[in-house]
Amino acid sequence: MNDQTIAISYSEWLQRVKECIRQSRVKVALAANAELISFYWELGKMMLDVSEKTQWGKNWVETMSKDLRKEFPDMDGFSKTNLYNIRNFYKFYQDDQFFHQLGGKIPWRHHVEILSKSKSKSESYFYIKQTIENGWSRDTLALQIKSRLFERAGKGVTNFALTLPSPQSDLAAQTIKDPYMFDFLTMTKPYHEKDIENQLITHMTKFLLELGKGFAYIGRQYHLYVGETDYYIDLLFYHVKLRCYVVIELKNTRFQPEYAGKLNFYLSAVDSMLKSDGDNATIGILLCRDKNTIETEFALRDMNKPMGVSEFQLTEILPEDLKSTLPTIEEIENELKTDIEKE
Repeated sequence: MNDQTIAISYSEWLQRVKECIRQSRVKVALAANAELISFYWELGKMMLDVSEKTQWGKNWVETMSKDLRKEFPDMDGFSKTNLYNIRNFYKFYQDDQFFHQLGGKIPWRHHVEILSKSKSKSESYFYIKQTIENGWSRDTLALQIKSRLFERAGKGVTNFALTLPSPQSDLAAQTIKDPYMFDFLTMTKPYHEKDIENQLITHMTKFLLELGKGFAYIGRQYHLYVGETDYYIDLLFYHVKLRCYVVIELKNTRFQPEYAGKLNFYLSAVDSMLKSDGDNATIGILLCRDKNTIETEFALRDMNKPMGVSEFQLTEILPEDLKSTLPTIEEIENELKTDIEKE
């Protein structure tokens, strides 16, 4: 026996074996999924070809479903609905090089979710790539599609092209959404920025999901002491892919040009007091309730620190006194019945 064999305990060795098994299972699952997607691709092609060249009537897919399930009772995926999905799947992506590179890397049910909701190939490609990069479950994917992530990603007003080198400027721009959807917050007016901060921290998991992959939370009302004066940053994060600090300031108002100046000051302070040699320039994100795009572009144009401005939306609860003035469902139904009886 050598010293290495003696030094390791059985529990440590067993842990290594378990890890090997887990890695192997993942590889097998990925290979099996890729094979399934490839099979559905070929089956979809066969179905599309035969539907264009034959006249079997309207019910041949239903007949096909019954025959396949009878022949292969232990296999899933041969329902009439799924067979239509398979045909549409091939029809949507046929002769597409992008799909052949990435299509087998996400599960079939993810593909069905994307295919049923996407209006274009560019939208479907976006969600395929995001699912692969972020490891989204089907439920998370559905939430991102529902929140119109494709339409919001990379849409904030920024000065990144002027203040950051490429390709960091492009990557930073893609991290900015407009608007940010904080629909997991339920607020009743009047509320203040601190109220929004409190709820964002309370719902940190959902907040991080909306911010996107790579954000690591550091703190709220982060204290900086500059020139014998105390300053407090609303929210401070670190982005592991961009390798930089990210300052987020919340303004429960319309964007004002002076907000950019204050954010520029915070970025300078973080760069001087927190940034290390291995970090890139600190980025600022200003979240406000409304903005004028041209005004915002002018405000950021001569700022020397990288920053972006986006709107945010949240769910507002009607106050009780207003609720009481609105008709109930029963009252609306009774009014409709009365109108019908009069006619």
